[in-house]
Amino acid sequence: MKAIQGQGAQTNPHNRFFQHRYETEDDFLNYLVAEGEEEKVKVKTIPIHPKTIVNEVKSPDVGMSWSLNPYQGCEHGCVYCYARNSHEYWGYSAGVDFERTLLVKKEAPVLLDAMLRQKSWQGEPIVLSGNTDCYQPIERKFAITRQLIEVFAKHEHPMGIITKNALVQRDIDILAPMAKRGLVQVVLSVTTLDEDLRRKLEPRTASIHKRLETVHALSSAGIPVKVMMAPIIPGLNSHEIFQVLKAVKSAGAYDAGFTMVRLNGQIAEIFSEWLRSTYPDRAEKVLGQIKQLHGGKLNDSRFGTRMRGDGKIAEQLRDSFRLARQRVFGMPDKVQLDSSFYLARKQPQLKLF
Repeated sequence: MKAIQGQGAQTNPHNRFFQHRYETEDDFLNYLVAEGEEEKVKVKTIPIHPKTIVNEVKSPDVGMSWSLNPYQGCEHGCVYCYARNSHEYWGYSAGVDFERTLLVKKEAPVLLDAMLRQKSWQGEPIVLSGNTDCYQPIERKFAITRQLIEVFAKHEHPMGIITKNALVQRDIDILAPMAKRGLVQVVLSVTTLDEDLRRKLEPRTASIHKRLETVHALSSAGIPVKVMMAPIIPGLNSHEIFQVLKAVKSAGAYDAGFTMVRLNGQIAEIFSEWLRSTYPDRAEKVLGQIKQLHGGKLNDSRFGTRMRGDGKIAEQLRDSFRLARQRVFGMPDKVQLDSSFYLARKQPQLKLF
């Protein structure tokens, strides 16, 4: 069946937590495709009311200790996204549901403000997001991310942002003053310079042109920007490593990093189906190379190797990235976010007698 345009996952795989399984017949969808009628992407938002908003990150493979997700699910529809599996905990599928049924935490700014007022909190950097994109399209309507940034700025608390959406430029007016005090860093994902591949792989994200424009706008405003080539997929974008790093450096990024593609849980089925329908001529070769990254399997949950891979192909790609990074960026210092302003505000003022 022809891939549905503007959509990452092509189906809703079975939720592993459900006892019963349902199957859908694609006869009608095949008829629509044959008649030239493409399914429209419709998004449903559902408010949820968590009691807490900041999550401890215990994985040793990511560079954060605390994350905050204003939304669950992500309209961007990146077919490889590891966060898809988390949607099953909410009773939805990791496939189409992840892109179309989005959970909105409207009370997030209030919850964050209350947490930052706790005496026990020591001001460790908190990252937006980790399990969603805080600047996905519905942010234009709800503006929860902007409200969260305002809370961080009020408390002079350090924060990080991970996104692949140009909407982050909207908040430069708050982020730039924070950056002057070492309170913020933005990590922007640039997976490819091939716009055709971007549309298929990450269908509702910002274009490559807009992302490079965003890197320039942020860095020009004094906001440190690191770019992640995440993920590197052998046979799809692995040949672009040097070109991507050169482009983002020219745009103003101070450093770059990468992760290797990993297809845990339902993502293996979702990605494989997408690959076979989108690139049928090379699908099996790409899947075979991905398996070589992870001990002969598409699924890989091993801490320490799951995001870097092992084996000859992984070693070659790591070496290629290391050499390209050194050539393009040299040896940049890591950005250290500053908690001292936040901690100073919490100290009781001395009283004069």
